[in-house]
Amino acid sequence: MKKLLHCTLALLFGMALATAAETNNAAAPKKEETKPAAKEVAVVKTSEGEMVLEFYPEVAPKHVENFKKLAKQGFYDGQCFHRVIRGFMIQGGDPNTKDDSKKGSWGQGGPGYTINAEFNSKPHVRGTLSMARTSDPNSAGSQFFICHGSPRQLDNQYTVFGKLIKGDDVLEKIATTPTEGSDRPVKRMTIESVKIVSADSIK
Repeated sequence: MKKLLHCTLALLFGMALATAAETNNAAAPKKEETKPAAKEVAVVKTSEGEMVLEFYPEVAPKHVENFKKLAKQGFYDGQCFHRVIRGFMIQGGDPNTKDDSKKGSWGQGGPGYTINAEFNSKPHVRGTLSMARTSDPNSAGSQFFICHGSPRQLDNQYTVFGKLIKGDDVLEKIATTPTEGSDRPVKRMTIESVKIVSADSIK
């Protein structure tokens, strides 16, 4: 009888523990799986065709975030590549270039603020997307350039934040267009729009 009572109590105790465990498991909130942010690229539509740029947020997060923000605001739409040097780079991002009557101030415009440098080990080679600045390392704003050549002397002096992954033929057209003076394209190299889209949407 004592043995039977002991077994009954043990069984009841075990059932109680199992019930408590089930209750705790039911009460515990399920952890939601967080999906990594979708990779985004920039589609730069120009008068000479389209270019696609990928970003390097792992080495220049602030520059990538800044470029995306300005692009989403339509800041770059209607500008042009105001500085072109064959074998070196093409430069855009100046809001003053939306107005041909302001040619005297092209190259001097910006978003009204600056961001600190994020120099990194990414090299300046053909297709590199990098940020323009003045002699002050922390003076980048909105102007950017895409390398046509491989100006390695700029490494660790200018912030690289992406690269060209599609449209090298467009880069070639813009970089080799005739210029007046030293670097001003004779024909307007218009930036019609810059759109930030999912990388998966690019064929």
